[in-house]
Amino acid sequence: MNIKFIVVGKLKEKYFKQGIAEYAKRLTKFCKFTIVEVPDEKAPESLSDAEMSEVKEKEGERILDKIKDREYVYSLEILGKERSSEEFAKEIDQLATYGHSDLTFVIGGSLGLSPAVMKRANAHISFGRFTLPHQLMRLVLVEQVYRAFMINAGSPYHK
Repeated sequence: MNIKFIVVGKLKEKYFKQGIAEYAKRLTKFCKFTIVEVPDEKAPESLSDAEMSEVKEKEGERILDKIKDREYVYSLEILGKERSSEEFAKEIDQLATYGHSDLTFVIGGSLGLSPAVMKRANAHISFGRFTLPHQLMRLVLVEQVYRAFMINAGSPYHK
């Protein structure tokens, strides 16, 4: 199985990098894991609605350029569907069983995802209504992907 994260922006914080690297190493037992960073669009602090849409559209084009037709895409969205860890694990297992071996997770920039990216997604996932920094979301997501594999392997990690 191939797991890919497409994320907007660079990860600068050393402690996030270390945490993500640890889970990426653990994931090598279960899948090929990659992170693809696309540049964030530089924008001033206060933007009009039109400028916000333009920023999301440009970032969205960069994201869509990194997605292949065969990939099953999850977009991370506040209004996406919440799942328990067990439900998420079962979903990943079923996708693999039914021929979806390329899973891609998309984390947008500070303004969110473009409508085009949300439309391309096969599933929309939420980790609750909290707003989290996208750097932290990478760490949370990679841990949950690892947890899903551990649940599916019957490991006590999840307890």
